[in-house]
Amino acid sequence: MGTIHINHLILKKLEEKERKIAWLAKRVDYDKENLRKILKNNRDLYTNLLFKISIALEEDFFAGYSQELKEKLNANKNRL
Repeated sequence: MGTIHINHLILKKLEEKERKIAWLAKRVDYDKENLRKILKNNRDLYTNLLFKISIALEEDFFAGYSQELKEKLNANKNRL
């Protein structure tokens, strides 16, 4: 799977739901300018913030990470 661009997925979901970053910031109780910088500049998200965003946008943004983790663990098992 490679690098997961979770920020792009979040921005895409906002667009699908016709919502703005300001709306999301209010829903997750986060400063809108900081959230904008995080999402637009591909900065790392804290898991707690990602959890809140997942709830607000009704989307499991952890699923991609889980799948990649499973693939890497399986690849490591096959090496042994």
